[in-house]
Amino acid sequence: MRQAFAHDAVVAIDGDSGGRADSADRADRGDVGAIGAAITVALCGHWDHEPPCPLAPHHTAAERVGDEVRLRVLFAAEPADEPEVRRRIAAALSGSGLAGPDGAVTRWRLRAQGPSEVSAAEADHAARLIRS
Repeated sequence: MRQAFAHDAVVAIDGDSGGRADSADRADRGDVGAIGAAITVALCGHWDHEPPCPLAPHHTAAERVGDEVRLRVLFAAEPADEPEVRRRIAAALSGSGLAGPDGAVTRWRLRAQGPSEVSAAEADHAARLIRS
């Protein structure tokens, strides 16, 4: 039976590295959503896929603080699959960047990551992920 898990990370995000950008924010500061998209690609094969997520339904929250992005990935998986899910998340975060559908490339550098506990405030969201 699926259980909920959490994974936290901090990355340093760079500005756009040569691709087209639709907004000044993306060009100057990178696209925070690209990091979550990279995690989805690692877990699901592509950021734009039909539900459900094949390995682990998940949600990535990102908060920009200066040149850093703090990420929290909440996911549901069979306990036996947890190490593989975490390995894929770590690989996505350790990658150097991702090109979006418009060709803009967002680059980042991993600063820290690791497992964490699902908080009481996340219990409802975690239950939805388990059911999906």
